[in-house]
Amino acid sequence: MMIDKLYKEVEEKGNVCVGLDSSLDYIPKFIKEKYGDIDEIIFQFNKRIIDKTIDLATVYKPQIAYYEAYGIKGLIAYKKTLQYIKDMGSMSIGDIKRGDIASTAQMYGRAHFDGEFEADFITLNPYMGMDSITPYLKYIEEKGKGVFVLLRTSNPGAKDFEYLDVNGEPLYYKVGDKLKELGSKYKGSSGYSSIGAVVGGTHTEEALEIRNRYKDMFFLIPGYGHQGARGGDVDLYLNNGNGGVVNSSRGIIINYKKYEDGEENFDKYARKAVIKMKEDLLNARGV
Repeated sequence: MMIDKLYKEVEEKGNVCVGLDSSLDYIPKFIKEKYGDIDEIIFQFNKRIIDKTIDLATVYKPQIAYYEAYGIKGLIAYKKTLQYIKDMGSMSIGDIKRGDIASTAQMYGRAHFDGEFEADFITLNPYMGMDSITPYLKYIEEKGKGVFVLLRTSNPGAKDFEYLDVNGEPLYYKVGDKLKELGSKYKGSSGYSSIGAVVGGTHTEEALEIRNRYKDMFFLIPGYGHQGARGGDVDLYLNNGNGGVVNSSRGIIINYKKYEDGEENFDKYARKAVIKMKEDLLNARGV
């Protein structure tokens, strides 16, 4: 099961998830001039970052919007990036946040767990209900795949709906309880379920309560770096250093912009950001 592999990778490498939000605006000019075609520009940018961080990063998360925005060539870059991550022996989270009726979800599942956009994990939006989640279960059962379902997110607008009172508790707990019940059927040898949750690291008030309530749920934790969360914040969502991966996107892939020689050494400065992030997470644990 992919969740067990992810657990082992966290044990060996730590919690860093590199978010490949690879906008052309973030890519150095010399890469654009060298490769010309959008698909190759984006892929080569990603490739150099992956090559430079593969020994440090646990998992990579390309956000599909940054690829869809460039049309067919952008999606070719998305496909090539996922394949390269696999070829390098690492793991991927396809950040697609799909959430639609069952028949449509079946097609999304085919595209992102079987097709040219195949990833190890994908992200899902549960707003339309559990029947928008169940079509992906066959891929957990048959291929060992995993999903991260939006629970309590890091954006300011999370409080518009996720915090609505439902019988004395916020709505996100109702979502989490449903996911926990379903996920109990898909636990790996690590003790974690293949049905995980996206839990934003920028809100710390409920962190320990969420972690204790969903002990067997693996978390994808966005919000680190540019969105404001730090090691001490996200550590609250972990179980003795495991049980979650912490995503940073711009904080890693455009870290080079802080340095005079950054453009030609963008991959070196991506690595530097990952090292700094790993140190911050370890310090938060007192390691």
